[in-house]
Amino acid sequence: MTGRLMLLDTASLYFRAYFGVPDSVKAPDGTPVNAVRGLLDFIDRLVRDHRPDRLVACMDADWRPQWRVDLIPTYKAHRVAEEHEGAPDEEEVPDTLAPQVPVIEEVLDAIGIARVGVAGYEADDVIGTFTGRAEGPVDIVTGDRDLYQLVDDERGIRVLYPLKGVGTLQLTDEAVLREKYGVDGRGYADLALLRGDPSDGLPGVAGIGEKTAAKLLAEFGDLAGIMAAVDDPRAKLTPSQRKRLTEARPYVAVAPKVVRVAGDVPLPDVDTVLPHAPRDPAAVRELAHRWGLGGSLERLLATLTH
Repeated sequence: MTGRLMLLDTASLYFRAYFGVPDSVKAPDGTPVNAVRGLLDFIDRLVRDHRPDRLVACMDADWRPQWRVDLIPTYKAHRVAEEHEGAPDEEEVPDTLAPQVPVIEEVLDAIGIARVGVAGYEADDVIGTFTGRAEGPVDIVTGDRDLYQLVDDERGIRVLYPLKGVGTLQLTDEAVLREKYGVDGRGYADLALLRGDPSDGLPGVAGIGEKTAAKLLAEFGDLAGIMAAVDDPRAKLTPSQRKRLTEARPYVAVAPKVVRVAGDVPLPDVDTVLPHAPRDPAAVRELAHRWGLGGSLERLLATLTH
């Protein structure tokens, strides 16, 4: 995959669209379409401002994969709306957002924007695998800082993190990460693992916050180096750090697999080239009429054709 590849963390973006666009934006039948129109506006702005050659809308086929829950049972547990035996648990999603997700999928498919979700994996894992395989630069668009772990200046991989809509993006490269967190892309997963993340149900190591985690990583290089220092009486660790890290060994043993995005997702064979004309013009017209997508869809189609 050569040329500039843009990977969308689609759920993260449509959640932002949903909360950023008033729910008074409705289809002719009164159904809210604020997330649909907001996402189309986001994509239009991203394509205009960054001109990717390829674009993939990455989806959460499983927002809470069982293999992660088996390792850390608290993983995203507070966001479960309903548990299902033998099937993915249902995520708590606002009532008026859930019905908009299938509409978003239909519209992207009709336009011809590649949409990829793989059973048993989160969108982050799909993004990680596409990024690993890319031969050119990659722009990852997400409101989720977990993906900072993929930032790599040498390969031209950066995260476009929306600060306000997608008109104001933080272009996150290694300099930004070092300034904000004291680590580079590779170190970010270890930092996140140590400090924990309540929004994902990751406990972290008790008593080790972001600043202490960054200092330990600067001193010992990476997580393996820190844990080796725990066993070395000469290593510069305070007694309380040594004690807390020793107690956290069971967590530290399994957390890397949970926190790091997968790089081996079996991706389907899809055409990621940004379309210059809709794949299914009749379906686009029907969806535009049925859901009242108006200017949002028209603007995106005009941007794609230029």
